[in-house]
Amino acid sequence: MKYVALQVLGMVLLVVGAQDVIHLLVDPDNSGPLGTVVDGFGPGLALGLTLTIVGVVLAGWARARANRDGHLR
Repeated sequence: MKYVALQVLGMVLLVVGAQDVIHLLVDPDNSGPLGTVVDGFGPGLALGLTLTIVGVVLAGWARARANRDGHLR
């Protein structure tokens, strides 16, 4: 069950990171949803890309572990 929760967490990180990256690329003057965490285009883009990559890796790893343990069919 914990792998399913980690998969959900990974998907949430993926969505938040991707949303921030798209928002920054469409409107660079607006700092995006994560603008309160970092200031500026470069750090905001780096944070968004990092969250996206971590989300993809975490969700993929958790799905593989959940399948191996028989939690997902």
